[in-house]
Amino acid sequence: MPIIRELAQQYLKTSDFKTLFIQQLGWNNYNSRPLYISIDQQTFTLRGVVEKRGMVVYVCEPGSDGAIPDYLLRLKIEKEVTKITYEHIIIYIDAQREHQVWQWMRREPGKPTASREFTFSKNQTGEVLLQKLPGIAFELGQEEHLTTSYVTSSVRQAFDVDRVTKRFYDRFKAEHATFLRFIEGIPVEGDREWYASLMLNRLMFVYFIQKKGFLDNNEHYLRNRLRAVQEQKGNGNFLNFYRHFLLRLFHEGLGKQGHSAELEALLGKVPYLNGGLFDVHELERANQHIQIADEAFEKLFDFFDAYQWHLDERPLRADNEINPDVLGYIFEKYINQKQMGAYYTKEDITEYIGKNTILPFLFDAAENKCLIAFEPHSALWRLLQENPDNYIYAAVKKGVTSPLPSEIAAGLDDVSQRTAWNKPAPEEYALPTEIWREVVARRKRYEEVRSKLASGEVHSINDLITYNLDIRQFAHDVVESSEGPELVRAFYNSITSVTILDPTCGSGAFLFAALNILEPLYEACLERMQSMVSDRDRLDEHNTSHGRRSGQQSLADFRAVLKQVQQHPNRRYFILKSIIINNLYGVDIMEEATEICKLRLFLKLAAQVERDITKPNFGLEPLPDIDFNIRAGNTLVGFATYEEAKKAISSKLDFDNALERIEQKAVGVERDFEVFRRTQTEMDIDPLVMTEMKDQIRKRLKELTDHVIRN
Repeated sequence: MPIIRELAQQYLKTSDFKTLFIQQLGWNNYNSRPLYISIDQQTFTLRGVVEKRGMVVYVCEPGSDGAIPDYLLRLKIEKEVTKITYEHIIIYIDAQREHQVWQWMRREPGKPTASREFTFSKNQTGEVLLQKLPGIAFELGQEEHLTTSYVTSSVRQAFDVDRVTKRFYDRFKAEHATFLRFIEGIPVEGDREWYASLMLNRLMFVYFIQKKGFLDNNEHYLRNRLRAVQEQKGNGNFLNFYRHFLLRLFHEGLGKQGHSAELEALLGKVPYLNGGLFDVHELERANQHIQIADEAFEKLFDFFDAYQWHLDERPLRADNEINPDVLGYIFEKYINQKQMGAYYTKEDITEYIGKNTILPFLFDAAENKCLIAFEPHSALWRLLQENPDNYIYAAVKKGVTSPLPSEIAAGLDDVSQRTAWNKPAPEEYALPTEIWREVVARRKRYEEVRSKLASGEVHSINDLITYNLDIRQFAHDVVESSEGPELVRAFYNSITSVTILDPTCGSGAFLFAALNILEPLYEACLERMQSMVSDRDRLDEHNTSHGRRSGQQSLADFRAVLKQVQQHPNRRYFILKSIIINNLYGVDIMEEATEICKLRLFLKLAAQVERDITKPNFGLEPLPDIDFNIRAGNTLVGFATYEEAKKAISSKLDFDNALERIEQKAVGVERDFEVFRRTQTEMDIDPLVMTEMKDQIRKRLKELTDHVIRN
């Protein structure tokens, strides 16, 4: 439903939410008694203004001080509202109707519940909110088929920032084999297969970004350029597109900054991507007379054009939809699994292993930085005591609120009455395939664990693992409910400094699990930083307006981080880039695997940006260089740590002080890499400087490797 921006903006500024939602967004009037929520000796009034298929928009009146409740109070208010109306949006306003905070809770199975808030002030344009409103607008023609799930999904897509078809996989295998036959100039068959995969990786990346208009604002860029080249050079010359256009697009257009007029005439307006994907590859250096006929690209583009390429994380609903997650699946399935020992690890396994290793490490690191927050009876552990069911998985709680049938309950105290316990239990009580005996055992387990939580017996992270509690939700809630900056600071510093290595990373299954675990924690820390800074600023503004002296600007480190966030296209881009550069490391024996892994990480970043012709490079920040994060190598050979090298060399007579020189070289490489990594988080980096730094690290790494091998 199209909205009239000027009217919507006016309704926002006047806090006329009922008119905004009904006239502009197509929601329905909501007539119900106000909610009165009492928290911390304060009572807040929430009035329902509109609804759509059960989702209600509430407006929360200010407290007795006339101000918007602070972040922790808003969370507590939201939890009380959830008990009455599960799906909702809450708009908090102050007494002067000058400030608003829009709050919505993201709820997804298997992921922590997370607060999403957007602020609006009367003296602002409200651009952020105005961009989101069309996503929750509904037309009259939709009413007949509109469902609750559709409305909640629309709100999720607006406010929140495995299915792969066999048909695509089978076709991909066939197209890969066909494309391979057209490659000339690479004599070694293994290298030819590798180059075919490299080209398909590059072209799939281009297909994803062309759909967002980044390539000359043309969603069919490659297909149209192929036709243009053939028309310019004439049909019958079948070696033109690869040499005349494609290599220049990769190496000069997407791979280098600053395009000449001649290059722009050939390529159109394309962004500089960096990242290494479009650099001159080692196969291209070693085989400088590669040729690929136009027919190869015609066939490949016919295949690609049969699908809808979505550079986002939407669930795949149709057989012709493709998103970046498909790439990892294709790679893991395409290679010879038995020969290479490579298998696709499903998300539930990687997520389970990831959360039960990464999160305990982060809690231990945070505890070392903020001991007082982890004392046995602190507010942190009271979260478990006050809301035990929040941290027990839904599968464990299945059916526990329903009384057991009398014939089953009879066997609880009398073993002779358990004749029906070996029969399948109905869905109301049971998980798939459970019999009554298993249901009773699970309910007993639930009651035991809940009792321990409610009585305050659980006050260590190891206990959460032992009792299989939802450690992800707990970690998120710890940050979100922290009362002071010390715990947030401890968690953020721990998160940004943790390094996660997968020694057999493949196409990145475990690394992406780690990314998905870290992302909501980064988000929670930044959200809490922002709320603390905003609350501090509002308090200072309130004191100043009443003639009281405001305090000195505090939370300087939080402000510095938030300022750094603003230098990037958006917050999520900053979070993902930080994780990719600072936290994730992978090694695999297959070069092809590491290239797919890097490609998927690059696509994850590119998906967060929309084309903007008013900004440099169309708003697309050059991709980070992660060649030192994701590397090809054999982790079963050589030394993993300096201590291992020291032990091996010390076992021999070290007359020439080889160990001391190795240590010096290792320290030098580590120092150079740290500077290289840190520099990538800065803006307006000179690509030539980065290239020189990268070459220097490569040179030092080779010297170090050679020195270790000789000794």
